[in-house]
Amino acid sequence: MSLRVVVADDQAVICDGFAALLDAQPGIEVVGRAADGAALVELVAAQVPDVAVVDVRMPVLDGIGATERIVAGWPTKVLVLTTFDLDAYVYDALRAGASGFLLKDVTGPRLVEGVRLVAEGAMLLGPEVSRRLVEDFASRRTASRPGDGELALAGSGVSPREREVLLELARGRSNAEIAAALFIGVETVKSHVAEILHKLEFRDRIQAVVFAYEKGLVPPRE
Repeated sequence: MSLRVVVADDQAVICDGFAALLDAQPGIEVVGRAADGAALVELVAAQVPDVAVVDVRMPVLDGIGATERIVAGWPTKVLVLTTFDLDAYVYDALRAGASGFLLKDVTGPRLVEGVRLVAEGAMLLGPEVSRRLVEDFASRRTASRPGDGELALAGSGVSPREREVLLELARGRSNAEIAAALFIGVETVKSHVAEILHKLEFRDRIQAVVFAYEKGLVPPRE
């Protein structure tokens, strides 16, 4: 079955361009476009697409508010597109529940790949956005006290091996890289990640990354 996608951007040329690009790909169907966040939420409610490609800065309701409502109401994954790698809204959009971030100057193949990865439940952070994210965590690091992370894990049922996987995940490593680092199979990694998300009641891998950094399990500069 085709992945069902909606695109939201207040700039018609960009919105139409991304929509046309994605709709031309095998296995992807663009089922709607929106020019603002409120219209996007209505569109998602009507279509319940697999992925929403969302601009951060939109009128009526911005991409952050729209993302928050979408994630709370439907299983749709949100891929956020930002204009600048230092966009002040990146962190807030992450907390709102976005599953991935790319810059608007992304190449066509990378955007298509991003939509597919997000639909599969993968975490997608472009290198520029990852740098911005780590800097944000570093600036907020003082809010976490030594032992906060271990205290948060206590009683969660997370096993020692799952903790190791969580730390590798927080360092931005893929399933294959985690498997190589811990000398286990990729399918085993996937199983551990699923257990971590379930036990800590996280929506996706990005929430696990946020948790690991905010609780001091992984130093921001690591």
